[in-house]
Amino acid sequence: MGKMAAAVGSVATLAAEPGEDAFRKLFRFYRQSRPGTADLGAVIDFSAPRGTGPGARKVVRSQLSVSSVSDHDAHRAGLQPVSKWQAYGLQGYPGFIFIPNPFLPGYQWHWVKQCLKLYSQKPNVCNLDKHMTQEETQDLWEQSKEFLRNKEVNKRRQRSLLEKLRWVTLGYHYNWDSKKYSADHYTPFPSDLAFLSEQVAAACGFQGFQAEAGILNYYRLDSTLGIHVDRSELDHSKPLLSFSFGQSAIFLLGGLKRDEAPTAMFMHSGDIMVMSGFSRLLNHAVPRVLPSPQGESLPCCLETPLPTVLPRDSVVEPCSEEDWQVCTSYLKTARVNMTVRQVLATDQDFPVESMEEKKTDITTEGFCHLDDENCQVKRVKLNPDS
Repeated sequence: MGKMAAAVGSVATLAAEPGEDAFRKLFRFYRQSRPGTADLGAVIDFSAPRGTGPGARKVVRSQLSVSSVSDHDAHRAGLQPVSKWQAYGLQGYPGFIFIPNPFLPGYQWHWVKQCLKLYSQKPNVCNLDKHMTQEETQDLWEQSKEFLRNKEVNKRRQRSLLEKLRWVTLGYHYNWDSKKYSADHYTPFPSDLAFLSEQVAAACGFQGFQAEAGILNYYRLDSTLGIHVDRSELDHSKPLLSFSFGQSAIFLLGGLKRDEAPTAMFMHSGDIMVMSGFSRLLNHAVPRVLPSPQGESLPCCLETPLPTVLPRDSVVEPCSEEDWQVCTSYLKTARVNMTVRQVLATDQDFPVESMEEKKTDITTEGFCHLDDENCQVKRVKLNPDS
């Protein structure tokens, strides 16, 4: 109780900067927080029963639609039967669902490998496209794997392209400047990730969810996700799904306005968050990625290997020792997050754009300004506004 009181007191005594709102003040506090101290005493941990921290009194159990996903389909996606999942909500945040790691042992390996090896490939769009040719970013995995395998041997080496990756877009590619999606900027959405997303959405009561766009964020230990609202999708009645892998982070969930102080919670490897209904358009952010207390190491849930025998119709594919060695080297000091959205309502089309709007979209598509707080992942030293 002493640590919790100290944490609340530390936040209360933090001097506000000129024009700083309640959300920004807490964002700054947690960005500067020291792991292992009272600074994190107010952060909810859903992996503990009913959560911990002063905010735990907000934690309530969420009901899942167990019959909507067969045990077989859950297994195909690498998930435990829905009947074994734990799901929580927060008082004051209707539509927010937090599911602590529902993945079967070892199955996170597939999704980590896909984010690093497959989803980063062309024709998907990434932050490196602004500074490099398509040929130079054609296969980031092949260009980076030897660098990452020798990471422990050569600490002073140049960073690999995978370590410079900040975001990748899938399906309908988000335009960072116009903050829009468009019909003519689309590549096929990965079928395995679509299947995973459909099972999670159905378990949360959203049968018929269609995975149409994804934003993958690649965090280093000094990365942040600025305060923002995901409102660019044309249908807000469908949920936003978020999957976390690798090192833990602090997530802040606020209100409709930034003068409402947010609630802080940990996101651990394998955790899933669903933002729907009232919570779909709330301000949120990630002010801090937390280094492992054991030094450069993986979370315990990633130490179990993927089973060698998989269901015949599984969307999960085998992961070689060689590939996992590269993933391990990367994840010891990093975190990967997948967010999946449905952009259009059933039978909905994109609005017709004028030629001038199309011209603007073509000249700026895929680029992300690092000083724009709606840009997804940022490095602290490149982002004075965070």
